[in-house]
Amino acid sequence: MKPLETTSVKLPYFDYLLDLLNNGDESVTKSFGRHVHWGYWENPQGADLSTEEFGQAAEALSAQVCLAGNIQNGLKVLDVGCGFGGTIAHINERFVDMELVGLNLDERQLQRARDTVFPSGQNHIDFHHGNACTLPYPDAMFDVVLAVECIFHFPDRTQFFKEAYRVLKPGGYLAISDFVADKKLLPFTRWKLPDWTFYGKCNLQFTTGNYHKLAKQTQFECVTERDITVNTLPTYSYLRRLARQQGKFISKSAVIETLGAEIVSRLVLLNYMIYGFKK
Repeated sequence: MKPLETTSVKLPYFDYLLDLLNNGDESVTKSFGRHVHWGYWENPQGADLSTEEFGQAAEALSAQVCLAGNIQNGLKVLDVGCGFGGTIAHINERFVDMELVGLNLDERQLQRARDTVFPSGQNHIDFHHGNACTLPYPDAMFDVVLAVECIFHFPDRTQFFKEAYRVLKPGGYLAISDFVADKKLLPFTRWKLPDWTFYGKCNLQFTTGNYHKLAKQTQFECVTERDITVNTLPTYSYLRRLARQQGKFISKSAVIETLGAEIVSRLVLLNYMIYGFKK
């Protein structure tokens, strides 16, 4: 498979993050230099919103997805949409005898991953450039496929599920985290947004029912379904705190989109879900 060009990746928030990271911004590096996803708090009411705590919360969210994927020692794991390699790093530091592969369309993200994530515990790590919907791997290669807070960027969830099923060994797991819409929100998710949106093109039109149908269609068994919305809500307060701390210009789109996501999440119209599917 010939990989797509990096110019096809339009995620302005990564442009923004990479600029700050390349300029050595300490708070952004501690917050998003490893993981680029929401945080998970066991006790969200007690969140102190410190940079150190957010880093721990982001780590904890990766841990929750790994639990859904039944991660254990000695497995071959593919992290699709791997970002800066944070989830690969999380697994690398906690398990041994692992074959860990990260896949992403954006070569800039992959380069940071290669520069910052190194194998330990007799593990092997590779980062590859490729497309989530045409995975460049043979059948039945992996024990686990992960997609942490990125599937809404994929061109086609159904095609990704088919590809994940293909590259998984029998009995293997697909584990994902996703923003899942309530049926009452669906009419609004179909509005066409302009190309300059901060978070890029996001398909938020999937409901829990859609995931159940997709699992059945692609022959997966849904073994984990967890709504962790409440546990992720401090992320929004932390992002506001970080923005004030930066004292730099942030686009109106970033503010509007993040606030909109927070409002519909607090109204239980957009839910942060973790799913685990078994082949």
